Amino acid sequence: MKRLTRDQIAARVARDIPEGAYVNLGIGLPTMVANHLPPEREVFLHTENGLLGMGPAPAPGEEDEDLINAGKQPVTILTGGSYFHHADSFAMMRGGHLDICVLGAFQVSAGGDLANWHTGAPDAIPAVGGAMDLAIGAKQVFIMMEHQTKSGESKLVERCTYPLTAVGCVNRIYTDLAVIDVTPQGLVVTDILADLPFDELQRITGVPLAYRPESN
Repeated sequence: MKRLTRDQIAARVARDIPEGAYVNLGIGLPTMVANHLPPEREVFLHTENGLLGMGPAPAPGEEDEDLINAGKQPVTILTGGSYFHHADSFAMMRGGHLDICVLGAFQVSAGGDLANWHTGAPDAIPAVGGAMDLAIGAKQVFIMMEHQTKSGESKLVERCTYPLTAVGCVNRIYTDLAVIDVTPQGLVVTDILADLPFDELQRITGVPLAYRPESN
């Protein structure tokens, strides 16, 4: 089975971010989305450490050590971008001013519950950051993750077994195999991204799926 690469997942997420959206990209995998937004599409990228108007990653050798995202990665700032206090940044997140946030996840439940900050393992380092604020504050929550763990278990589950970040917050999930919407009727696959039939996708997924492909 040929799965999407992380860059390809990021490009697929970027395709669904509309003109004029205010978007936060969570640390880790979601930061790659910035590199795939078309330059002609105006999208306002926010990072929780206090920057609005973030651009793609800088070219090698052009990094500015004072210009980083929440994951401490070098970034660029677009014309018209602005810096502000960390408290103001969290007020934007909590106040419903972000249209979309893109987060990574350890697990997502069939009801849209999110677990993305701690596996519960005794030696795991808790890393909640601003994920709880984003998950309840953004108008839409997109999740970007591999479909399965390294041991082959589905990250889509009936009920999260890891500590929750937020309840019922997820709207759409992008994996290396599919795009899946969280609806009141359950999880709905709108786009299969890998070379596998729906029956096989259902077999390796931990919860029931419906298939309603979007027309492109």
